Amino acid sequence: MGQEDVTEENSLQSAIQSLNDTIEEIGKFYVGNMANVRAIIGAIIASGHVLLEDFPGVGKTFLAKLIARTLGLDYNRIQFTPDLLPGDITGTKIWRPAIGKFEKNMGPINSNLILADEINRAPPKTQAALLEGMEEKQVTIEGETVKLPQPFIVLATQNPIEFEGTYPLPEAQMDRFMIRTNLGYPEDEGELLTRRISWQNDDPSFSARKVLDRDKLVEIRTLLEKKVYVSREIIDYIVGFSACRKDSRVLAGPSPRGLISMLRMSRAVAMLEGRDFVTPDDVKLVAVETLAHRIVLKPEVALDQVDSASVVKEYLEKLAVPR
Repeated sequence: MGQEDVTEENSLQSAIQSLNDTIEEIGKFYVGNMANVRAIIGAIIASGHVLLEDFPGVGKTFLAKLIARTLGLDYNRIQFTPDLLPGDITGTKIWRPAIGKFEKNMGPINSNLILADEINRAPPKTQAALLEGMEEKQVTIEGETVKLPQPFIVLATQNPIEFEGTYPLPEAQMDRFMIRTNLGYPEDEGELLTRRISWQNDDPSFSARKVLDRDKLVEIRTLLEKKVYVSREIIDYIVGFSACRKDSRVLAGPSPRGLISMLRMSRAVAMLEGRDFVTPDDVKLVAVETLAHRIVLKPEVALDQVDSASVVKEYLEKLAVPR
């Protein structure tokens, strides 16, 4: 093993330790399902965006601030409403008489981690402005293209039970989210209330320790791509899920981007588990979160109370697992 390999190996172990420290620090303040927290951190190091479908009041905003704090990222929250305009997200140009020209005024999207709260309450034109940033890592302000800061992560939320006055996300935008997950209600709400009594203010996320920073997070993303090995057997196993497209119940199956997301999330899970190689269990763990929101069922099937997650679970049972 050469000196460069030793250095990269040490960097990988350091990255794994930093990620575990980050999750541990979040756990000091967040009371809830830490498996979902690990999934969100996994999507972030895999360069993906996250869609949270959850009920109000389960701590989505609090968790987003905690993640931004511990990862050392700039953070902005955008409350999506029916009257929100694209310029309210991207920014605009303002005429400055004193200097005799238009001056660019960046919007809240100019940050590392964006909490897009109740994303489905904004009209499609506004959603499209966010879509450009998610996919292209840039925005267009009155004809001028502006690069967004890196890393750039969108953590979007939507209420799964309230649809009045909403604009459902189109399939094209759903496909931009690496995973769709939910936090759920905490199992130990007594612990939540006990911690609340000890807090000095309503937002203890400011007390969380900064474990990483932007440069370190970008370095971890690079290590994930370079050092976490994926065998040909695992690749074939992932490709096997494309069979969902031919299922008689499915109108549109997972896209190639969906399979790539599955691959990247599997690598992220392996890294979080302290390994430099992907196992079939890693793929199984991320299958529903990466594929279910990319599957559109035929209307008559949806009426029979079959959901896309159950279809993915069926294929988890049917596909041959590599040894």
